[in-house]
Amino acid sequence: MCIPCPYCVSTAEVAVVERLGKFHHLAGPGLNCLCCPVDVVAGKLTYRVQQLDVRVETKTLDNVFITATVSVQYQVLKEKAYEAYYALSNPNQQITAHIYDVMRSELPTLELDAVFEAKEDLALAVKNALSETMQRFGYQILQALITDLDPDNRVKQAMNEINSSKRLKEAVAEQAEGAKILVVKAAEAEAESKYLSGVGVAKQRKAIVDGLRTSIVDFSEGIEAASTKDVMDLLLLSQYFDCIRDVGSAGHCRTSFVPTSVTPSDTTRSALLQAGFFK
Repeated sequence: MCIPCPYCVSTAEVAVVERLGKFHHLAGPGLNCLCCPVDVVAGKLTYRVQQLDVRVETKTLDNVFITATVSVQYQVLKEKAYEAYYALSNPNQQITAHIYDVMRSELPTLELDAVFEAKEDLALAVKNALSETMQRFGYQILQALITDLDPDNRVKQAMNEINSSKRLKEAVAEQAEGAKILVVKAAEAEAESKYLSGVGVAKQRKAIVDGLRTSIVDFSEGIEAASTKDVMDLLLLSQYFDCIRDVGSAGHCRTSFVPTSVTPSDTTRSALLQAGFFK
């Protein structure tokens, strides 16, 4: 006796109907009916995209253990729903096994630094290996992604210290170069300053000599009885008083030694030298 039994299948799903233990047909989304107890719904498959995350621990060429997380996105092929249901009892386990096989054959050929640079190549190798195998079982591999590469904590700390030391070395070199530039520029500025100061002193002395020459000539022409020696004594005395005035008006000056009597010109010269020394 066959009793009609209605049942529903959700969108993006397919129901596998068996009759007396043998595959009968696939039921699509919507309201369906089967003959109880002859027909039964053995199971359902979804056409939605599914994702499987697998963590693989292995070591690299330089003997560093690393844990890689591989995310595989796959989907059941509508035209191969029968194979997808009956060919594999556990498709996730099959995909996981292939991921382990690929990752543990590829990662030991790369050093740790190269692993991070070869993420795209590793993901492509996983996808190609899975696509070739899983397609005949009714599964389409849409994408394979290396979502995480996690070395041991001590390795990460060592890598951070290496990078930190490298950056510190570069910073010290740049700082030393900057200090060198400052010293060189300061030396160049000091040399230029001394050169200009020397030029100024030379011009000042030349102007003084020219002024003295002119004064002596003018004074000799104005006073016929005055000799050259008298003119020099007068000029030296005048400079002596100017020097005393400058020394006395200086802010750091507290004491000035001034002769108390008028002396001949040679004594005046000595007093002038003495005043210049205390200045």
